[in-house]
Amino acid sequence: MIYRRLQLSGALISDQGDMTLRYIALLIVGLSVLACKTWAMADVNMEDRVDVYLKGQAEISCIYTLKEPAKMIVWFTKSPGRDQSRRRIYYYDDPNEIIDEGSEYAGRINVTHSYEPQNARGSALLIISNVQLSDQKEFICSVHDVSADIGEGHTRLQIFNSPSLPVIEGIHTGVSVTAEEPSKVAHCIVDDGYPRPNITWYKDRFPLQQSDYEVKISEAVTTKANGLFTVESNLYINAQRTDEDAFFYCEVKYLVPGGVRMTESKKINITVHYPTTEITAYVNPPDRLIKEGDTVEIRCEGNGNPQPVFTYTFKGEELDNADNEMLLLENVMRSASGMYVCQSLDFESGLDAEDSINITVHYLDQIVVTPKEPVLNQGEDLTLTCNALSSLPTLTAWYKGGTQLVEKHVLELHNASYDTAGLYMCEVTVPSLPELREQKSVQISVRGKPKITVEIAENKADRSVNLTCYAEGYPFPTITWTLSDQRTGQPVPVAEVENQGTDTGILSMISVRATSELTAKCSAANELGTEDVSRKIKAFARVATTTTQATSTKGAGLTVPPKQQSTGGGSGVIIAIIIICLLLIAILGSVLYFLYKKGKLPCGRSGKQDFTKEKASKDDFVMEMKSGKSEEAVLLQGVNGDKKSPTE
Repeated sequence: MIYRRLQLSGALISDQGDMTLRYIALLIVGLSVLACKTWAMADVNMEDRVDVYLKGQAEISCIYTLKEPAKMIVWFTKSPGRDQSRRRIYYYDDPNEIIDEGSEYAGRINVTHSYEPQNARGSALLIISNVQLSDQKEFICSVHDVSADIGEGHTRLQIFNSPSLPVIEGIHTGVSVTAEEPSKVAHCIVDDGYPRPNITWYKDRFPLQQSDYEVKISEAVTTKANGLFTVESNLYINAQRTDEDAFFYCEVKYLVPGGVRMTESKKINITVHYPTTEITAYVNPPDRLIKEGDTVEIRCEGNGNPQPVFTYTFKGEELDNADNEMLLLENVMRSASGMYVCQSLDFESGLDAEDSINITVHYLDQIVVTPKEPVLNQGEDLTLTCNALSSLPTLTAWYKGGTQLVEKHVLELHNASYDTAGLYMCEVTVPSLPELREQKSVQISVRGKPKITVEIAENKADRSVNLTCYAEGYPFPTITWTLSDQRTGQPVPVAEVENQGTDTGILSMISVRATSELTAKCSAANELGTEDVSRKIKAFARVATTTTQATSTKGAGLTVPPKQQSTGGGSGVIIAIIIICLLLIAILGSVLYFLYKKGKLPCGRSGKQDFTKEKASKDDFVMEMKSGKSEEAVLLQGVNGDKKSPTE
């Protein structure tokens, strides 16, 4: 009963679950088949993207998981775009390897294989040399096992090329602040980049963004024949006056393998034009005093750019010697003092401006000294005044002979004497302008008869005497020289007289060669009297010096000492003495020669001698001088012919 119920219940369940059990069985079988299929297929792993520089070498790895090395490996390429067809570039079927000769990779690719049994993992490394831009595409690695199951991997190759440095160029004509639309201020270009570089503009390190009014940026991209990019960018701005002090530059950002790089151009300034609303007139150099004879530069400068056209007027008249921004005044005089007006007109804006400057040309007139050429009597007093008109405070001083006497414009002299006479100088200076300086000299004369001073100086070089006679007095005296011989009293002519005028008198000089004692007299005379002074001049002594060296005769052995110097009162006495000595020597020589010929003169101390053995000239004389005997005694002995021994 119970079993029946169970049968009924089971039948009911069976009818309802029969369909379900079938589905479960089918599911289990399917999962088993799928699991087996999955285990049999190759598991291929590849990088999503490989980055490489243009002209470089790319390495694309294909890693697969299989219980045994892959039976076959095939590499394909697929270009981006609508054409999604594959192109085989490599085929491997162990041990066969094929690189398609007709493909663009022939000669540029190489594939290496490896397998690790312990890890059940193998790899195929595709190496591409001299990478070109055309290589930027998808690479597919297809791996086949022994059961002909297939596993695939995909990698995209990305090519990079760093661009050239950015080149920036500003607009040389400048930009105006009054322009209604943004004006072009700079151009930036970068070349040979891949992928396309990006240009960003900066002002004072702040990036500039495109706006409706303030900033406008236009960009142009050119693809060159080699596939590289050239990017150009122009910057337009609504210039402000403050932009003339700003610096602008462009920044280039470009992709490199594994990141982004940035390069900046050089920084430039732009020329901003704005109208002149205010001008300033000034003297160049400023803050200096101007004196007569100077060259003066008056300049005008506006607060706009460029500078407007300037005109200069003085005392209501336009000056034509101006060079727009500068008015040059050469060799100015005091009449050039006054107000100079500078006016400007900006043609672009129609605005005008004006400024003025007052200049003063300082001066110092010539000195006036009173009295002009004073003449005093001895003992009188004198007051001199020195004045010069100037536009600035002055300082006056009196000098004589380089020595300052007083520092005021009045000079007082008392109890005049010859020492008072002379040349006085008045000097007027301007302390605040030292270049202004005037001098005036005045000669003061003191009346009186001559006063003489005589000086004598020997000139040993030419054995002469120089005489100087200085005569003071006013009117200036006349000087006369006289020379006379002291022994005979006869006058001696004066060779040459040299006279020189001084501030206070006359200086007269003569030169005398004194062969005897002379008397020199200097006489000075003017309308007030005469004075003379005499001086005695000693003669230069002439010294005659005669030196006779001792001579010797070989046979006799007698010597004659040299004669001593002799001086006399005159040259005649000296000559007479020399003649007498020569005569005595001649007579003595004759006597001795006569005795020698007669054989009455012994020839030596040892007795007879052979005179023929000695050659003696007729000019050789032997003379013996003994103390206590005169020369006359020797001569008498020779004449009488007394034969005595040499010792006697």
